[in-house]
Amino acid sequence: MCGRFVSTSRPEEVAAYFDASLAEQLVPAAGAAAGPDAGWENYNVAPTSSVLVVVERADDRWVDRFRWGLVPFWAKDPSVGSRMINARAETLAEKPAYRQAFRKRRCIIPADGFYEWQVVPGRKATGPGGKTKQPMYIHRRDGDRLAFAGLWELWTPKATADEPGAEPLRTCSVVTGPPNEVVAPIHDRMPVMLPPDAWDIWLDPAVDDTELLRSLLVPAPASLLVADPVSTAVNNVRNKGPELIEP
Repeated sequence: MCGRFVSTSRPEEVAAYFDASLAEQLVPAAGAAAGPDAGWENYNVAPTSSVLVVVERADDRWVDRFRWGLVPFWAKDPSVGSRMINARAETLAEKPAYRQAFRKRRCIIPADGFYEWQVVPGRKATGPGGKTKQPMYIHRRDGDRLAFAGLWELWTPKATADEPGAEPLRTCSVVTGPPNEVVAPIHDRMPVMLPPDAWDIWLDPAVDDTELLRSLLVPAPASLLVADPVSTAVNNVRNKGPELIEP
């Protein structure tokens, strides 16, 4: 699975990287802060966080902000999203929560890297369930960005007397698949990472050939990634600084 990841780029940097436009609410105001003080750097992105996504709408590619944890359009309330942070690549076309999004609402979730926890045999057990786990930071060997395959949904709350015009909620999920040789010793799942030549097909809502789309959902080459052991400080979601990824 993918339960935590790192995102440190400003929206305009992501837009330039993916040749996309910025959603109106992400366009910097005149004189707005840039860099760490702007609040974009998060070295410990957790479920239900607001995250940057790349989507295609009206034949144009956009960078926007969605909440991590997909809420199907038919859900009664948004709490279900906390259990839908990941979508298994093998069952996207069959699962009711994901099949419509798989056909029409696909996105890319940019990341610097992600964390997984590796069971450490022979070490004194201090972790949950009597196991000691070593957090590992998995990232590109060359330091470039990762492009996670994702799905997105628009959930509209029912109007009530107290809230007659509540805002729709945009949410997303990271698609996961089998691990490559780097991740396999750590975890049995990993995010699907799309190379640049797959971005157009994956983002295009007019493409509904499920077999073609499935063919993109393969493990990233092992040569692309490296896994570093990092501090257990990442276990606490309140910790969000750059020290978390120091080997």
